Amino acid sequence: MGSYLVIGMGRFGSAVATELHNMKHDVLVVDNHEENITDIVNHVTDVIIGDVKDETVLRSLGVKNFDCVIVSIADAMEDSILATIMLKEMGAEKIVCKAQNEWHSKILSQIGADKIIRPEYDMGKRVAHSLVQKNIIDYLDLSPDYSILEMTTPVNWIDKSISKIDLRRKYGVTLISVRNTETDVVNFSPNADTVLCKCDILTVLGSKRKLAVVTNLQ
Repeated sequence: MGSYLVIGMGRFGSAVATELHNMKHDVLVVDNHEENITDIVNHVTDVIIGDVKDETVLRSLGVKNFDCVIVSIADAMEDSILATIMLKEMGAEKIVCKAQNEWHSKILSQIGADKIIRPEYDMGKRVAHSLVQKNIIDYLDLSPDYSILEMTTPVNWIDKSISKIDLRRKYGVTLISVRNTETDVVNFSPNADTVLCKCDILTVLGSKRKLAVVTNLQ
């Protein structure tokens, strides 16, 4: 069980905090508006009403004791940047920040945020890929060069084993998991003898160039 500090209880912060708590983690949430705390008080471990721009308030939280701090006050960019700077100086182990735009994202990266999320931008990219390439179910960038995606089984892979398809040598991608949509059973790290079916959903990791080839297979 992990421990998480979530700063800012907008829609994004509330969703993150609630889901972490549902996953049985300890979650402390902080917001400077009491009305933002009211709806979530019964769905997290603890709540604090306070202004994280105040260094005394931030220090009182003991940020070093959390596995991760999520800064979700992107609409107030100055507050987001200041909180991230102070969290870094206080020795927070991992800092994840929500960014409002590319400029905000660049600044957060420069001051030490470990991971930056732009929910609307990221979701827009995922939807675009799923619309253009019909066999893509979900899509996530890992870096400028690498992605991970969920896709339906290409027709010419159906009823063939992974070894026969020769995924790594021929296509240069890694098959992380296979989910059978009829049984909802997930096979993580499938072995070479695993035979792919029409009803399988594949989670595949690779460079964007290699994945583009795979997703265009018939």
